[in-house]
Amino acid sequence: MSDIKEKISQICPSATFTEGETLMVTVEEKDWYPLAKALKETKGLEFDVCSAVVGMDWKDSFGVIYYLTSTSRNWEIIGIKIPIPDRKDPMIHSVSDLWKVCNFQEREVYDFYGIKFINHPDMRRFFLRNDWKGHPLRKDYDADPKLNPVPTEDEKNEDDTVTYVEDEKGKVKAVKGKVFGADEYVVNIGPQHPSTHGVMRFRVSIDGENIKKLDVVSGYIHRGIEKLSESLTYPQILHFTDRMDYMSAHQNRHCLCMCIEKAMGLVVPRRAEVIRVMMDELMRISSHLLAFGCTAMDLGATTAFFYGFREREMILDIFEKTCGARMSMNYNVIGGVIADIHPDFVKDVKELIRIMPDRLKEYHKVFSGNIIAMNRLKGVGILPKKDAINYCITGPSGRGSDWSCDCRKKHPYSIYPELKFDEVLLDGCDSYSRYMVRMKEIEQSCRILEQLVDQIPEGDIRAQVPKIVKLPVGCWYQQVEASRGTFGVYIESDGTKNPYRVHFQSPCFNLVGVMDLTTRGHMIADVITICAALDFVIPDIDR
Repeated sequence: MSDIKEKISQICPSATFTEGETLMVTVEEKDWYPLAKALKETKGLEFDVCSAVVGMDWKDSFGVIYYLTSTSRNWEIIGIKIPIPDRKDPMIHSVSDLWKVCNFQEREVYDFYGIKFINHPDMRRFFLRNDWKGHPLRKDYDADPKLNPVPTEDEKNEDDTVTYVEDEKGKVKAVKGKVFGADEYVVNIGPQHPSTHGVMRFRVSIDGENIKKLDVVSGYIHRGIEKLSESLTYPQILHFTDRMDYMSAHQNRHCLCMCIEKAMGLVVPRRAEVIRVMMDELMRISSHLLAFGCTAMDLGATTAFFYGFREREMILDIFEKTCGARMSMNYNVIGGVIADIHPDFVKDVKELIRIMPDRLKEYHKVFSGNIIAMNRLKGVGILPKKDAINYCITGPSGRGSDWSCDCRKKHPYSIYPELKFDEVLLDGCDSYSRYMVRMKEIEQSCRILEQLVDQIPEGDIRAQVPKIVKLPVGCWYQQVEASRGTFGVYIESDGTKNPYRVHFQSPCFNLVGVMDLTTRGHMIADVITICAALDFVIPDIDR
């Protein structure tokens, strides 16, 4: 860490440092872009991954925090904080040309804070309507419907966009542009398309049946989770995570609890740690079975769909017995888990482990080796490794591009360092590789469960927690390996019982960011295939 501080000080002498679990570097906006370029390109630093982009309103200033990761430095992560004193017209230089993932991430910050990103190629809102007034995550935003009524008329399809360009004198001017040209033929897919796995809309420019460009239109089910969290206590915000990627409910909530526990300095009992990890892996198998079934269904293989749901029902039965629910389990709590495992838990998990090898053979026989499935998946939706890194595509989709990015290995947490399992990597970089990674990860999750099912220790299921949870003043960032990739939680506390700021960095937001890249040149029917293989869940995007 000391060498990073030394190198950053040489590049940017005005930078200041705050020590903690993650080094936080504060720089002035005028120094931000040169520093960002140096952090990515300087040998010995090479921060090649932008893990998260967090918009902030500190009342006296706006700001953006970028979490950057260097894969060459053993996945070391640092935070870069850029305060923007100008509250009237806040601007910051975009780094979307350095890290492509920042394209959508910076649009989200603009949408909710009104911070304009200089040189960003497409400075439109991402979630909210084009005619929405104000920026909801600002601390001074007035949500009174009388003062700021929610539009009820249909939103107009507008192709207008803008880029804020800086001239040689440093003056910024708005340059208007269009998403699609006047001569382009644009068709609509969604938001109510049966194969989009949620309410998602794509506007697609085509030449015959071949795709020229795809524009993502999101925000149809946005629920304002991050804004709501600011008026709730820490225990009250836990349930939001179950309802984002509902197929990563346990992992997401585990992440939020760990972030709070880390800030509190709370030690979780061993029994609770083992139960949490077992639930995470059961959730992963359940998610991959759903992905298998839905991919098969999207390609017309109805029988395979029911095969996947057959075993998934067994996992949902396990969840229901212990958690009392099959989807939104609300099981992890601050300090541990809310209830002990059901008496049938060990027996049921052992039965699942016993049957899964034969059931996986069935899946491969009925679908994986099917000539139609292979023709629809192989060579479709190519995502080279360098692009997976640049767009921060983690999880099975990243590992299907041969990128070693498993958070359980790179940023070990809970009891994962004690467990033996392999990170599944395939180098096809296509939809078939992403599909096969999930199939092989089911085997590894079963392997983890097999190591733990007879090793659940006796003891408490949760630690003693104060009746009123207050975090010390500061900020924390935690990551876990959710079913679709790295899920992150950022919390900033002002010392009260309510979080000052909570940001959920979802893997699905990044996944939808490569839809344009992976669909270009393919046919309209391939959009559905590519969606299924990327396996994003819309509520994880529309937070």
